[in-house]
Amino acid sequence: MKNKFAIILVFLCLISFQEVVSQNSAKEKKEEAAFFMVRGEIRGRDNRAPVSDATIRVVGGDVAKTNAFGRFTIRTRVGDQLVIEHPSFGKEFHKVSSDESIVILVEGFEEEEENTSSLGRQKRKSDLKQYKVMLDSAVLFKKKDIEKSIQYIEKALENLYDDNDEKELSDSYEILGDVYVYWKQYDLAISNYQIALNTYSTTRLWISLGKTQLLNADYNEAIKSFKRILRNSLSKYQKVTVYEGLGDAYKALGKYDVALENYNKGLEIAKTNLITPKVTDLNSKIADNYAATGNTNAAEGYFTNSLNLAQEQNLQRAIVEQDRVADFYNSNSLFDKEIQLRKKNLEDLEKSGSDKQVAKGTLNDSVIISTQRINYKIGNAFLQQEKYDEALPYFKKSASEANTKEDLIVAKDATRKLSETLESLGEFDEARTTFQEYVELVNELTLRKEQEISLSSRLRKNIQEKQTRIMSLEADRKLERSRVDSYIREQQLVEESNKRQLYTIYSLIFGMILLAITIYLLYRNSKQQKLANNLLALKSLRTQMNPHFIFNALNSVNNYIALNDERNANRYLSEFSTLMRTVLENSDEDFIPLSKELELLELYVRLEHMRFQDKFEYKINVDEQLKISDFQIPPMLLQPYIENAIWHGLRYKEEKGMLNISISAKTDEMLEIVIEDDGIGRERSMELKTKNQLRQKSKGMGNIKKRIAILNDMYKDKVDVSVGNVFEDGQGTKVILTLKKD
Repeated sequence: MKNKFAIILVFLCLISFQEVVSQNSAKEKKEEAAFFMVRGEIRGRDNRAPVSDATIRVVGGDVAKTNAFGRFTIRTRVGDQLVIEHPSFGKEFHKVSSDESIVILVEGFEEEEENTSSLGRQKRKSDLKQYKVMLDSAVLFKKKDIEKSIQYIEKALENLYDDNDEKELSDSYEILGDVYVYWKQYDLAISNYQIALNTYSTTRLWISLGKTQLLNADYNEAIKSFKRILRNSLSKYQKVTVYEGLGDAYKALGKYDVALENYNKGLEIAKTNLITPKVTDLNSKIADNYAATGNTNAAEGYFTNSLNLAQEQNLQRAIVEQDRVADFYNSNSLFDKEIQLRKKNLEDLEKSGSDKQVAKGTLNDSVIISTQRINYKIGNAFLQQEKYDEALPYFKKSASEANTKEDLIVAKDATRKLSETLESLGEFDEARTTFQEYVELVNELTLRKEQEISLSSRLRKNIQEKQTRIMSLEADRKLERSRVDSYIREQQLVEESNKRQLYTIYSLIFGMILLAITIYLLYRNSKQQKLANNLLALKSLRTQMNPHFIFNALNSVNNYIALNDERNANRYLSEFSTLMRTVLENSDEDFIPLSKELELLELYVRLEHMRFQDKFEYKINVDEQLKISDFQIPPMLLQPYIENAIWHGLRYKEEKGMLNISISAKTDEMLEIVIEDDGIGRERSMELKTKNQLRQKSKGMGNIKKRIAILNDMYKDKVDVSVGNVFEDGQGTKVILTLKKD
């Protein structure tokens, strides 16, 4: 026995140790998963100056310091409290709400004056100033010289890598992406936007990435980017822009219903917040979406809205929208409306004082609206209606203006259409001459295209070389960062190893304590298990009410119905349901007030009396001096004895019998319940019963004995029952039950 007990103790210790170690490991993993690295920036609220050398501390966690640009990176979790400390403003607090980059504005910060003892700070400020100059130069040359712009960005990046300032690095790559977008190098722009996002994520960057993916025809990727942005906190204008971008992407994929849904969401926000330019744009795009599905009526309605809104907005926007709606009229053969609108477009363009306007066409292209192009389109509308005389002057004017302004594309198209029109009017010589001019323009345009392709190829090669150098800088930065991260991880591993050793020691101590607690709990649990078993047994025994009583009661109702005794049937059913409800209400209780048990017994006896009126009468006597409210009794404890008296004593008696139930005080702390009948007696009843009836009786009385035994075990001899004969000849049965108050 001693050896077995020792083995059990060792086994429990091992289990305890394993559980503690596994729990600690799981806890560490869970905590590690909850942590993330958050980037932030600290600036003065009034002057927006970066706060350098400020201490950022996570309450109960890591500590970091800001660099010369007020930037920091720290390991934290959602809900953590950051404490920001600096001599100039004391302490500030900030609660981490997400893994997004944060900007903390502090009160009372004033920039320190430079002095001879702050050479490092002076150098960092000088580098920052130089970086800003380079970046401003890159923006200045963005639309003039792509190579110079990229060169300035490369120099700006070189000034930043030593300090590893994520925000400035991100800004540099964002501007580089903007430069590539302007020069239609969309794949390079996407790469740089992604680097910028990985360095320092902002909503503006995500929107730029999504728009560029649209321009590059990466529609599914654009949808992912825009949906990712919707999880951020956006301004109303940004939300409209995102829904517009989603609409553009779905429309390009041919999912017009989804596109319309997103356009409408954006339009609703734009209307509510009076973002007028977007209201105009979205009306126009919804019209395009309807036109793509063949719903020209709806499209025309939205185009009418966009035209009216554009005219209210400004003249330049009206010119762009007029051209777009006129193209819609042309595609649907509404030539009269097209001509009228293009003439108005021509007037407005001349009124604007500019010889051309740029309008966005498809997702990755743009259209230049010029007088020569409008004249060409008016002439083409007349030509499609075979109105050659009216088309001729517009083609001539278009060709003349295009040649003057060296617009070879329009000049080529207008000259070809002019030749076709002259031929249709029978002016064959002039048509032939015009066609020769068209051939010369085609040759000149081809030569120019070849030159442009050659220049574009050289430009692309130069751009790739510069991008490669920039990417090598990024690779070097990542390698250096990787080395730093590797060193940090090594330090963390050492710390974790020390923690594990401490956990092991603590676990052994805890295991021994747990062992002592386990032994105590085993002892206590054995007692509780015994109590639980008793309670379970009591509940099981309480719920076993003789089924034949229910069936016989229903048979009695059936008998009343068969005799058309509706009144008695209803009364019987009403009292029977009351009895069953009372039994069910008390089924979960160990003890109920004695008054409730008496009500239940009176109901039960009354029902049995209704069934066997010719067999017995009954009386229930309660001592008036007895305070029944002071006593509790197990529910349905008396019913089986009364049932036995009726079914096995009084029912078999030839003449009418009597059932007496009396309750009286035996002492101040004990009462006595007597159930007495003058039936045939127990011995005679046993002789009359079948084997099946004997089994039922045995089971019913056996349950009562078990209940009383369990209750006495739990409540220290609370109930005592004795059964005897009333008369010396064995007739009649008397049950005496004594019940203690506590």
